[in-house]
Amino acid sequence: MTLKATPLNSVHRALGAKMVDFGGWDMPVNYGSQIEEHNAVRGNAGMFDVSHMCVVDLKGANVRAFLRALLANNVDKLQAPGKALYSCMLNPQGGVIDDLIVYFFDETWFRLVVNAGTAEKDIAWIRERNDTTQSGLEITPRRADLSDDGIALVAVQGPNARAIFWDTVPATRAASEGLKPFNAVVVKDTPFGELMVARTGYTGEDGFEIGVPATQVEALWNALVAAGVKPAGLGARDTLRLEAGMNLYGQDMDDTVSPLDAGLAWTVDLVSERDFVGKAALQRGQEQQFVGLILREKGGILRAHQKVVAASGGAGEITSGTFSPTMQQAIALARVPLDVAVGDTVHVEIRDKKLAATVVKLPFVRNGKILAS
Repeated sequence: MTLKATPLNSVHRALGAKMVDFGGWDMPVNYGSQIEEHNAVRGNAGMFDVSHMCVVDLKGANVRAFLRALLANNVDKLQAPGKALYSCMLNPQGGVIDDLIVYFFDETWFRLVVNAGTAEKDIAWIRERNDTTQSGLEITPRRADLSDDGIALVAVQGPNARAIFWDTVPATRAASEGLKPFNAVVVKDTPFGELMVARTGYTGEDGFEIGVPATQVEALWNALVAAGVKPAGLGARDTLRLEAGMNLYGQDMDDTVSPLDAGLAWTVDLVSERDFVGKAALQRGQEQQFVGLILREKGGILRAHQKVVAASGGAGEITSGTFSPTMQQAIALARVPLDVAVGDTVHVEIRDKKLAATVVKLPFVRNGKILAS
């Protein structure tokens, strides 16, 4: 199978990146030291090529009504241009087809950013719903490797990320300096073409996710490297997002898992009268809870699919686990029985051992500070 490649593939290889197959994409896992990349994001500024993810523009007179019925979160919260919303897109059984970000630009134009591994099924589902509801929308995937007007995505993250980005692309400063989290702005006249600058991210640090013409992303990447931003790969991205308590599609939830059981109830609007795909299924309620675990005994590393046994005898499982570079402890995300409480001790089955772990509230780390111990 030929792997898909982002427009930065040759740049990653020139930097000596270790490349891996990530959901059919040839992606950098690290450029040398994963720990250094992780720490650069926590302490200064790092950046990730996330051009394997897919921008999808939805345009038409009925786009708000369409998304109101498609997504579990309520796009009526999006009233100011540039405002963004995190949501799940569900199947009728209440499982998560994908988790995504939706941006509002005007009443005829919303933009989605969907995950790489689910992009094809997402777009097929959206188009099917468009046809079924006769919404008449123009649905345009803008993935970097698909079209002449493709949009590449670069995430610049860390406490100094925004300042370095402004120094590198001064034309964006006036428009983006006042952006609040989960807001975006389109800046047309920059040396790198039209940029979407979004104050979102996946690391628990401040920064921007930047949509840039695929033809210009290499120039932007090189300019940021020259300004001192450290390239970071998928390895650091995973440890950072896990410390931040952020879900990864395919591990922490999928189309068989309810967002209520994946710690994403805050992204679901069950209060308003609007109907949406999957709402009826969610009304059966939550069956498990999503928590953090810190391993308290030596002898193992926390990994996905390990069994978690509560004091009551009930069982759950780890969905994602790692060794935290920031905390210097083994940590995990897990789905556990509803009777488990923060502070409880549970036991994780690792090979032939049952090792004690403490249940903690997520996130573990946010904005460089350790919040769980």
